[in-house]
Amino acid sequence: MTLLVRRLVRSDWAWIEEWFRDTELNGELGPLDLEWLDHVLGEHDGVELVVEESGSPVALVGCVWGDTENDHAITDFAVDPARRRTGLGVSALSAVLAWEGHPTPRAGGRWTTYVMEDNRRAHAFFTAQGWTDLGVDDGMHAFVAPAT
Repeated sequence: MTLLVRRLVRSDWAWIEEWFRDTELNGELGPLDLEWLDHVLGEHDGVELVVEESGSPVALVGCVWGDTENDHAITDFAVDPARRRTGLGVSALSAVLAWEGHPTPRAGGRWTTYVMEDNRRAHAFFTAQGWTDLGVDDGMHAFVAPAT
């Protein structure tokens, strides 16, 4: 499977809207609206990425870039609802982390993500990828990626 990672563009809104009609996805990451789209398209301290396979979107992943004190972070991670539980998320995560458009992390920097306490599926996903759960802070589990 060859995946392409690119920046989100305004014309992606049609399929994003369709994905978020899915009750499970909308409940975990939604609701999204045009204000969200404008915000992510105007970001300068991160990026919203689209992962494609054969020209079709398969994942949507938000990233905020770290600075001298903070790690890079994944802010949202969604897989095409029609392709859940196929292993695609693992490949998409690897592709996003390897994307060459990320700035170089600070020395000793790593990737972090935050998962709602009741999102067992995301908790299991990141744990299975070797990410370490640092515990709960303000209702969210903080996970850090394994050292590379």
